[in-house]
Amino acid sequence: MFSRFIDNDNSPVVLRNVDRLAWGRLVSNACYRFAPPFVAVIARGLHVTVGQLGIALMIGEFAGLLSPVIGRRIDRSNRLAGMTFGMSGLFVSVIGAAVSPNIVVFTVSMFVLSASKVVFDTALIVWVNDHVPYERRGQVVGVIETSWALGLFIGVSAMGLVTALTNWRAGFGLGALMMLLTGALILQRLPHHEAHAPATEHASARIPRNGWLVVAAFFMLLGAAQTVGIVFGPWFEDNFGFSSGALVGVVVSMGFVELVGSIGSSRVVDRWGKENAVRRGTVLMFVTCVVMALGQNVTFVAVPMVVLFFLGFEFGIVCLLPVAANIVPGASGVGLGTAVGAGTFGRAVMSSIATNLYDAVGPVGPAVLGAGMAIAAGVLVTAYRNSVSGTRS
Repeated sequence: MFSRFIDNDNSPVVLRNVDRLAWGRLVSNACYRFAPPFVAVIARGLHVTVGQLGIALMIGEFAGLLSPVIGRRIDRSNRLAGMTFGMSGLFVSVIGAAVSPNIVVFTVSMFVLSASKVVFDTALIVWVNDHVPYERRGQVVGVIETSWALGLFIGVSAMGLVTALTNWRAGFGLGALMMLLTGALILQRLPHHEAHAPATEHASARIPRNGWLVVAAFFMLLGAAQTVGIVFGPWFEDNFGFSSGALVGVVVSMGFVELVGSIGSSRVVDRWGKENAVRRGTVLMFVTCVVMALGQNVTFVAVPMVVLFFLGFEFGIVCLLPVAANIVPGASGVGLGTAVGAGTFGRAVMSSIATNLYDAVGPVGPAVLGAGMAIAAGVLVTAYRNSVSGTRS
């Protein structure tokens, strides 16, 4: 399914395994992305407010602060062992969320889920870096990153449909089952001998000064996505009377446009230049945030703008990932782990800020905040590109 979209002259081990890795990433993304669209539903089930559940998700996202440590560890370790550990943690944490009797257990489960996903994602991307040259990496990463959109389009939609028919706990249960199946497929098929760290890895490498611009861009980009992603569910329920089933329809639409963004970025990122492609995504995010703030009470304005916002985000994040993985040449896990950590920290901070901002002033607050963070991400990426160009000249 996924391998048909990458060039046939990639290494055989990449061509043989890209499908199962992308499916594993799809399911992990679905489990990770399930809670925000249904934050109001889950909050009611746990007998807490949306703001309180936002704090729980914020605490969970703080697991991203472990990313630099995880990245250094994976640079020295077998990539498959890292993926196995991550997938096991994902399965256990999703089960924990499904059976959580109160907000405390749910928060712990979200923390373990976030940490486990960092392990899995970092090991997977570093495995790709081991086998694909940088000048061609944008295509392969872009194809695998369609799993972010498909995780929403297929995974979250399926989990949301189960939620609409039964309850949110069953939705998490479906995610755990899918994680178990895809994890078993990866463990059974991915060759162990192709997953060892190269002898040249130097995990003690440090991020250069200009590399921190990319790290900060991750914080802004993922933080912006969270400000909108965590409030559109209660926003559409409160302002437009959307049910869980209607929210599933929005999620399907978001997943579709994100898929378009992933496929489009994988085709043009190496030709346009990765940083230029990121900037174009952030511009779309900014424009849609402004329009959704102005049309916050108009269904046919607000809903399409939220959907298009995530088109811009998907385009930007797919193009930024290979940049982050290359800021420390020879130690991909260090740069990627730190950048992902910053991104998840941005999601953590915005989980609480956005939900409480929504409670205080409505959807206009998160929309304006998202617009500002999107522009900041574009500025940071531009500064990084200029610094690299200056160094090369």
